[in-house]
Amino acid sequence: MAGKRLPSSPTAVTVGAPDRTRFRTTAKVPEAARRAGVLAPQSRVVPEETPIALTYGGSTHAVMMATPADLEDFAVGFSLTEGIITDPDQIETVDVVAEDKGIDLQIRLRDEQNEALRLRRRHMAGPVGCGLCGIESIEQAVRATPDVSGSALRLSEQDVVQAVGLLNGQQPLHLETRAVHGAAFYVPGRGLIAVREDVGRHNALDKLTGAAARAGFKGTEGAVVVTSRVSVEMVQKTAITGSPVIIAISAPTALAVRTAQEAGMTLIALVRGDEFEIFTHAERIERDEEKRARFSARIPR
Repeated sequence: MAGKRLPSSPTAVTVGAPDRTRFRTTAKVPEAARRAGVLAPQSRVVPEETPIALTYGGSTHAVMMATPADLEDFAVGFSLTEGIITDPDQIETVDVVAEDKGIDLQIRLRDEQNEALRLRRRHMAGPVGCGLCGIESIEQAVRATPDVSGSALRLSEQDVVQAVGLLNGQQPLHLETRAVHGAAFYVPGRGLIAVREDVGRHNALDKLTGAAARAGFKGTEGAVVVTSRVSVEMVQKTAITGSPVIIAISAPTALAVRTAQEAGMTLIALVRGDEFEIFTHAERIERDEEKRARFSARIPR
């Protein structure tokens, strides 16, 4: 397809709906299912999983196994969370090219970012056989996480419960397949402003990051909500969006907790109904009784 020039970020936040129209995202497959003690032939809808290459200046930077949807969002979000760009306007065009066995996202950067990426690739291609060669990759794995401690965002306990409840009802691909992850931005008083899905939890967050950035949304205004466990990469990607809060359905890793603590991020996990656990920076979450007390104090007597 022809190259798609990405529009400048608008001032108003209008995050577009997910795009599942260009490529097939599900397939119906035969199966044998045991129900009520009886094994019988049936069929089930499952998600597609497609190799998607992210190519810059003609060179493939990474190949991800992902859901073939929201591809421009994916290109922008991956570029942001990997530090290749700092603003969507630094991408000139994205070509979505269908290959025999996958999809190639051919991303054209502006000259300054293209040169920076070229130098970065040269730096990473160090001499083989050096005893310290592995240090570069280890440092990349535990890269510095942006500090979000200065954010003024505050959430109530009910916000946490509501964010997950809303996400559960806004994942059409998951409802159809029960096999994909979701990621969303939640803003107090507004609800979810964007939701993206993917077979990979990191991909879902990258797509969300790209969608929000293209719409001009600032991550500092809300919380990231995910349906997966919280790894250190999820904390790092959330911090890159500027959001000081990550809310998850599953548990975090120890490194994710330490990283969130150091970055000034509130990490909330294991949200089940109205129950949840706060692992770091609980001061950002207002207790509902405290909020009610402040409200009552403002009521004229």
